[in-house]
Amino acid sequence: MDAESNHPRATGVLLAAGNGSRLGLGPKALLRKANGDTLLESALGALLDGGCAHVLVVLGAEAEHVAQNLELDEHFTVLVNDAWARGLGSSFALGMEAVPQGSSALVALVDQPGLAAKAVRRILEAHRPGRITAAGYRRGGTSMRRGHPVLFAPEHTALAASAATSDAGARAYLAAHPDMIDLVDCSDVDSGLDIDTVADLHLLGGGN
Repeated sequence: MDAESNHPRATGVLLAAGNGSRLGLGPKALLRKANGDTLLESALGALLDGGCAHVLVVLGAEAEHVAQNLELDEHFTVLVNDAWARGLGSSFALGMEAVPQGSSALVALVDQPGLAAKAVRRILEAHRPGRITAAGYRRGGTSMRRGHPVLFAPEHTALAASAATSDAGARAYLAAHPDMIDLVDCSDVDSGLDIDTVADLHLLGGGN
């Protein structure tokens, strides 16, 4: 999607506020992949290289320390969620409320190490006006399941933000509007898995 497309370029919303309590290794945003990049650097690069015009990075736990790992750049803005401990929902709402009017919003999770520019680009290109477009993943021969990133058309951003509660993020809004969601198969790019526990750390071995 370029500046001359019929649809405005998306604003990325990167949720990176958690403290990784189940891992015990500090904020997951600072975990390093096999190539040396932090998850924060990797995800931010995927969103920008994939076609997002700008990225809103939502930090929370140890925000100042995490932000020090980012070089100042006009292509992203850091938002700090002081209520990050209440769950993902508060970070999701903060990011969505900051999306410029008229822009679609592509929401991604910092702890999804396989997030790649190719998947972001595929979702942006498949998006239809007024719809919600989400990455879909097939695992072990199962039917395709919705995952991240998720792209919201402008008319959904404020409504999805207001529907966010606790650790649910967009889950409640998406569950209430299944007829508005288009899945885009990204199984060939990534597993769609994220890092929650020590058992998931092997996922850091994969590059984009």
